[in-house]
Amino acid sequence: MTTREFNFDGMVGPTHNYAGLSFGNVASQEHQNLHSSPRQAALQGLDKMKLVADLGIEQCVLPPLLRPDLNFLRQIGFSGTDAQLIDQAHRRNPLLLAAAYSASNMWTANAATVTPSADSDDSRLHLTPANLSSNLHRSIEVASTTRVLKFVFADSRFAVHDPLLGTRAMADEGAANHTRIVDQHGNPGLELFIYGSQWLNQKSRRPKKYPARQTLESAKAIARVHGLTDQATMFIQQNPEAIDAGVFHNDVISVGNENVLLCHEKAFVRQPEELAKLEQLFQQQYGQSVQIIEFKQSEINLETAVSSYLFNSQLLTRPNGQMTFLCPDDAKNHPSSLACTQRLIQSDAPIDEVVFLNLRQSMNNGGGPACLRLRIVMNDEEQLAFHQGCRLTDPLYEKLKNWVNDRYRDTLSVDDLRDPNLIVETRETIKQLCGILDLPIPLLIPSS
Repeated sequence: MTTREFNFDGMVGPTHNYAGLSFGNVASQEHQNLHSSPRQAALQGLDKMKLVADLGIEQCVLPPLLRPDLNFLRQIGFSGTDAQLIDQAHRRNPLLLAAAYSASNMWTANAATVTPSADSDDSRLHLTPANLSSNLHRSIEVASTTRVLKFVFADSRFAVHDPLLGTRAMADEGAANHTRIVDQHGNPGLELFIYGSQWLNQKSRRPKKYPARQTLESAKAIARVHGLTDQATMFIQQNPEAIDAGVFHNDVISVGNENVLLCHEKAFVRQPEELAKLEQLFQQQYGQSVQIIEFKQSEINLETAVSSYLFNSQLLTRPNGQMTFLCPDDAKNHPSSLACTQRLIQSDAPIDEVVFLNLRQSMNNGGGPACLRLRIVMNDEEQLAFHQGCRLTDPLYEKLKNWVNDRYRDTLSVDDLRDPNLIVETRETIKQLCGILDLPIPLLIPSS
């Protein structure tokens, strides 16, 4: 074996719905209260995982969290039986019920920030679960996500830290605002932390319309916790103009893989200077040039970049060293974003393939291919040390497909969240999944 990158995708949960809870996420807001299809969403996500695995790239599955989160509803003052909790929440504040039912942990790019062992000062692989403090429905995921990650990566070769304190100053959205640039996966890399604001510097540039979800303070804290040196890190501010256009995470406007970085010209503050610094650091460390492909506003404007999710694609290195650009179908439906993909093929970068796929159910909630996966680079020993039940194989893929077809509802509306039968359904569904992924039932269904 050699050091390889693994993609850990979140399995779409059986309560996938369109409640429109994510302010600043244009697609989430536009599809609020429409009917969703949990079954189609899960199958589309599985098909993406299978496609990646068939490219010869390591693919794993992380489970959905149990929903609704009844403990959350009890903590905020609702009481009684499970059915009474649901009824009270629906009558008094349906958005609180929607938050309890949210399946948003499917977007595992927000699950954690990851530092490979090649980069850290103690030669361990570090994961810090994101506190997701910017949105209520996501912040209630954190304890359960941390518990799952500590189980999957329980070996001493891994360090799964506690999330940062869930304050606005330490707001953290995980790997969606983190990119690792390196000549090849197994070598020490340059870790780029992208932040939206400096919370403790009230005079710093900030967006005016939508909130910045990542702070410089949280980024620097994670770098310290992970044992990264100043020479191995860059802290780059998101362009407030991009955030106000709907770029709520950096992975909506930029994507990197090994020695290639794709970005829009309005991705970062002081972009020419930051990219020049990256080029200098890369040259010093590896004796070669980083390949930066910058798309101009005249090629694709911010509005189209957000609506097409061109940059929320996966850039993947296949076993032969060439790269595949895995895009949502939306990217081929816009002439400008399609032209950008053609430019990639014609560039000097080792990208020789663009693949489009249907992720309509996730896209309607503002989550493209990159949102659905957490990238983890592992060496030989680490590849055998994590929970192997999560590793996608052809038989596991077929089991998961059959499970989804058997257990998931084909349609779900926000009003359906009132149905007490949905509680029973989802509990039994998650219990079955524990058997499929060889997970202990209390990990996902803890006793009340």
